[in-house]
Amino acid sequence: MEKNLPQSLSVGGSGGGGGASSSSHGGGAVFNMDRQMQVVEQLVLNLRYPVRHEHALLELSKKRELFHDLSPLLCNSFGTSVVLLQEIISIYLFLLPPNLTPAQPNRVCNVLALLQCVTSHSDTKMLLLNAKIPFYFYPFLDTTSESRPFEYLRLTSLGVIGALVKADDTQVIKILLPTRIIQRCLRAMQIGSELSKTVATFILRRCLLDDVSLRYICTTPELVFAVVRVLGNMVGALAAQPSSSLLKHIIRCYLRLSDNPRAFDVVRILLPDILRVTTFSSRLSEDRVTKKWLQQLLHNVDGNRKI
Repeated sequence: MEKNLPQSLSVGGSGGGGGASSSSHGGGAVFNMDRQMQVVEQLVLNLRYPVRHEHALLELSKKRELFHDLSPLLCNSFGTSVVLLQEIISIYLFLLPPNLTPAQPNRVCNVLALLQCVTSHSDTKMLLLNAKIPFYFYPFLDTTSESRPFEYLRLTSLGVIGALVKADDTQVIKILLPTRIIQRCLRAMQIGSELSKTVATFILRRCLLDDVSLRYICTTPELVFAVVRVLGNMVGALAAQPSSSLLKHIIRCYLRLSDNPRAFDVVRILLPDILRVTTFSSRLSEDRVTKKWLQQLLHNVDGNRKI
């Protein structure tokens, strides 16, 4: 991929881009796109320079959705991966004991936003995963502080993992499973904000929908009990603070677990009673898909029961 990069970004390239590609024969829209791409290329180049680094990170994180080719630029431009990793590692010293100021996570979270862009791109996702880049921000998922700076790091880290598992890709799941990603999601499901809990539960749901991952989880009784227990605690909390999106992910997780003989009895015994009554009926009245999932779940564990 590197051969397709501009000279200023290729391995061994020096600062200062080539000339502008304006042409009197090109349309205005093409010229504008070329100019914008030059701006992005220069911002990627600026990541190497300490005095320009912070501004470049901020601007690139803002523009990450606008340029499809940003991910290959980030992955293949000389020195960029090292710079991004250094930014992530630099904050480790403040994790234990918890000692982050509100402003400290900003640069790291901008890096994580760019990495989410990389994991969402079909040409770069596996490059990032094979290089084990996501494992560098696992320390952010291992923290237990609920303060805003730590929650900010937790949420953006989960966002990268969520982007990785969003596609139906068993290879991705196989790489993540041995790294205790399930246990890390369970921790976030217990201590994170509503948004973090939602993303973490989505990741768990995607893992459970994968046959290999479901077998992996269900062959360890302690892990099955942990998953079902955390889901039950979340259901109890939702009775006081409802969240339709979180409830949807939880019900789908339960339903998938009920498909596995090893997990079935655990789900049947520990399924919260409030899912068996009409507590969430109003929440599900307009969500036919989730209502159908709940009906199927109750049918699986209790027989043909309606809600």
